[in-house]
Amino acid sequence: MLRKFVSIPALVMAALMIGAPVAQAEGTRVAVVNFAKVLEDAPQAVEANKRLEKEFEPRNRSLVNMQKKLRGMEERIQREGVTMSDAQVRKLENDVRNLKRDIRRTQEDYRDDLNIRRNDELRKLQKRVYDAIVELAKKEKYDVVVGDGVIYAADSADITDQVLKLLSAEAASGTGTAKPAK
Repeated sequence: MLRKFVSIPALVMAALMIGAPVAQAEGTRVAVVNFAKVLEDAPQAVEANKRLEKEFEPRNRSLVNMQKKLRGMEERIQREGVTMSDAQVRKLENDVRNLKRDIRRTQEDYRDDLNIRRNDELRKLQKRVYDAIVELAKKEKYDVVVGDGVIYAADSADITDQVLKLLSAEAASGTGTAKPAK
């Protein structure tokens, strides 16, 4: 049973190796895109990060204020603990524990919500980058565009900068699509 699984990929690889020179001889146009670089450098990625920062800034500020309040309470226990009654110290220590618990819960909720929104923005960006690559490939009449897993590609086959120009033109125009830039 295992032999079938091993031999099928081997046959596919052999067929690709045999077919590759034939495809090249027929004038197949191949391009390479550094998808990670496009995701990092696209103006849409910068805008998405700014939106996330703006959206989560009030919650981050609230967390910082909670932490400042906690530090103040802890400092008060150290400073005035010896002059306070046992009941006052216990109450303040209890308040510190409760605030620490609230901070941990708030931080966890903040991280979860931020990750959900970041993933949502990333999905949107990945879709737009994919669409831009396909749009450029069709315009430039590429037969194959390769992304991850490329061991070597000549600079002439790399269309990463062209994809970034297309996305930059789109961002500048404020629309969902733009004409491919050269």
